[in-house]
Amino acid sequence: MANKEKYLRVGTTLYKLVHRPLISGDYIEEKIPWSYEVLRQDYGKNNLPDIEKYDGFCIIPNHTDYKQVYGTYLNQYEPINHTIAKGEFPYIRMFLEHIFEEQLELGLDYIQLLYTHPTQMLPILLLVSNERQTGKTTFLRFLKMVFAKNATFNTNEDFKSQFNADWANRLLILVDELLLNKMEDTEKIKNLSTASDYKVEAKGKDRREIEFFAKFVLCSNNEKNPIIIPKEEVRFWVRKVRPVKKDITSLRNLMAKEIPYFLYFLLHRELSSQHESRMWFNPILLETPALNKIKKYNSSKIEIEMASYCSDVMELSGLNTFQGCPKDFLDVIRNAGLKADVTQIRNILKDNWGLRSDRNSDYTFYWIGIDGELIPMKKKGRFLVIEKSLVDKVLL
Repeated sequence: MANKEKYLRVGTTLYKLVHRPLISGDYIEEKIPWSYEVLRQDYGKNNLPDIEKYDGFCIIPNHTDYKQVYGTYLNQYEPINHTIAKGEFPYIRMFLEHIFEEQLELGLDYIQLLYTHPTQMLPILLLVSNERQTGKTTFLRFLKMVFAKNATFNTNEDFKSQFNADWANRLLILVDELLLNKMEDTEKIKNLSTASDYKVEAKGKDRREIEFFAKFVLCSNNEKNPIIIPKEEVRFWVRKVRPVKKDITSLRNLMAKEIPYFLYFLLHRELSSQHESRMWFNPILLETPALNKIKKYNSSKIEIEMASYCSDVMELSGLNTFQGCPKDFLDVIRNAGLKADVTQIRNILKDNWGLRSDRNSDYTFYWIGIDGELIPMKKKGRFLVIEKSLVDKVLL
């Protein structure tokens, strides 16, 4: 049997390098756990092939000076095997102009930083549109073509699973059809976007800490509430994508041929932005109507949740008024899976509802229990009196 196969031993585990065929006719190189018993069956115990030996894996991202081996460690980050060359890329340029429009230069900066500075923290890019044929999914697939195995597609459920070994060491985490409307899901993505270390866990294996450098690119058909973005949040870059004017059926293939020229362009292009925050861009540059729309919707959700709670208490108690302080509403909002602070609640009560209070005395706040029972709680403080007519007006 000819020794054409290649084998590696990393730590104490043996791997075989295989080439998995793709529908496109291309292939992907993968490392499959192997066994010495099968190796002896294939070659005979006296004719074993050469086995490259490494002490372990490391993850060091680099696209312009890639190294597969660092000392006695094998790099798990994958090379992107594009042969860089000078040339024109009209289809890629046309497509990126469609996605980023007036922010094209920032969009080029974003992709350039991914390519030349893969460990640089970058904002969470979210493309939204409730219309069809906009190119959102094509943009994700374009990034996948550029960065190959270093980009992976996730689902909403992947973020909720404790097992993350299949995506935690990638450069790009791409999510189509995003819908994470619980605060804990939003917090997880936000925290990961600025994390430098993360614990990776696979089924049947102990958790281990790795250096984390992944960026998130998300798409959603929901323009109002694909994810909860508080008013003060600066880690998101949200763009509304319009429908394409002319559908080019072979666009992906045409762009794939231009990638070597596009990467050459990025390698020699001067960035239009400066390093002004931990996520590179000055947050002011990333403010868009689409971002403000989501922030405004989430802000109104807090107001609606407060009014709904007052309405529920009045209905259960038979009263036409509700007594409470801004701090009383804090737990109500948090139990609803929303994020708010006392200042935000106070502003809603004061500015939106026009309420004032100079009374610092005893009052009764009603808490709705797990089974829907009403629990009166005696308190003392500067409370407000909320009328049923006001609550009904907010909920209309």
